[in-house]
Amino acid sequence: MRRGLAFGFILVATVALVASFTSSRAEGPATVYAAASLTDVFPKVSPSSRFQFASSNQLALQITRGAPADVFASASPVYTQDLYRNGVVEKPRAFATNSLVLAIPRSNPAKIHSVQDLAKRPKLKLVVAGAKVPVGLYTREVLKRLGLLRVLRRAVSQESDVKGIVGKLALGEADAGFVYVTDVRTASSRLIAIPLPKRSQPTVLYEVSVVKGSQNREGALEFVADLLSTDGRRELARAGFGPP
Repeated sequence: MRRGLAFGFILVATVALVASFTSSRAEGPATVYAAASLTDVFPKVSPSSRFQFASSNQLALQITRGAPADVFASASPVYTQDLYRNGVVEKPRAFATNSLVLAIPRSNPAKIHSVQDLAKRPKLKLVVAGAKVPVGLYTREVLKRLGLLRVLRRAVSQESDVKGIVGKLALGEADAGFVYVTDVRTASSRLIAIPLPKRSQPTVLYEVSVVKGSQNREGALEFVADLLSTDGRRELARAGFGPP
């Protein structure tokens, strides 16, 4: 009888310990997987959250493979909508827009003054993102609309995210590259933005969604609420993002 009581006590204690662990895991800040272009603004929107920044396509793949993300914020609906169709995330919400620009170093060694100049510089060192990275997708859309896809042959590297492009331009390792206008704002001491013709400008839409496998859904919903709040939209606007 005593052995049975002891076993019962151990079982109750174990259940309580597991419940305590689960509860502690479910509380606290959310873990947010977000596009690299959101690196500077998201910590201002939610200082307590934990962030993992990278290209949206890489983050989507990691989440599909079971990465411990509570929230996914993508620089392209392509990836949020794909995860939603496959039951990996809850319904995405649009929260911001952005614009693409041609960025050049302030020294402008290639003497570039418009996007058309890219085709006129035989020794041009262009830096772009890979074809599956959102900014890479947008870049190819712009060049196709302008009939300039041939300039991709002058790319000296295919970066894994937009921050890689900014870094190479800032270090003078390339003459030009396509980035978001928000990225040039954060590196304005080193880079200049050349606007693109309106007819070539792609629709750059950001979406956020809660990951269905999240162990901290309460924290995830709190982050999304902060992002969509008046204060959240104000921080995005300050960083140069447009409304959805």
